[in-house]
Amino acid sequence: MAGALLLFEPEQGSRELLEQNLRDDGFEVLGATRDGEALDLVERTRPDLVVATGLELCRRLRAGEPGRTWDRNVPVIVVTQPSSDPVDRVRALERGADDVLQRPIAYLELVARIRAILRRTATNGDERIEAGEIVIDRRTRRVHVRGIPVQLPGREFELAARLASDPGRVWTKSELLRDVWGFRSNGLTRTVDSHACRLRRKLRLDEDDRFVVNVWGVGYRLLE
Repeated sequence: MAGALLLFEPEQGSRELLEQNLRDDGFEVLGATRDGEALDLVERTRPDLVVATGLELCRRLRAGEPGRTWDRNVPVIVVTQPSSDPVDRVRALERGADDVLQRPIAYLELVARIRAILRRTATNGDERIEAGEIVIDRRTRRVHVRGIPVQLPGREFELAARLASDPGRVWTKSELLRDVWGFRSNGLTRTVDSHACRLRRKLRLDEDDRFVVNVWGVGYRLLE
């Protein structure tokens, strides 16, 4: 199988057609038409990726809920309405989406984006990154600071892993947009800044911690 997907699409006809096409391309697909049903499936089946119509499911996945034990880092592609504008798409990325597509969906583009995300999140058993007091395990998608676990959603985890791969290097915003978000332009730099700010706040366990250092006018490096 190419990967296990959860497809959240309230319109049953569209969901069934997309499910069939994805299965034909080798994906294992579970479909859901309601938020609660989708959350139950994510918790029970642990899919490799979620494709969700609208932002609400992504928001709930990232926030977590009492008594729920799903993987809050599961990659999510959000599908927006035809009337959405660039601000809506940026907002989706800032709230935890790994990618955003606007209706009407170009099926080949959707499959290409699914495969690109699965390639980025695929890991080997020995893929462990140590950067000073930070340890990142790409296999389990866990992050520890001085042995203390830190919960990071999908894009923040990928940003941390990219910075940690060369922790003293200054990564430009263009490089991070390319490597973490897959963008080929210099736009949406606010997305890098907002994710970096949240990542810095979560990694900072003591007042003296200096992680995700902003090099003004250039970009970011993990360690000071």
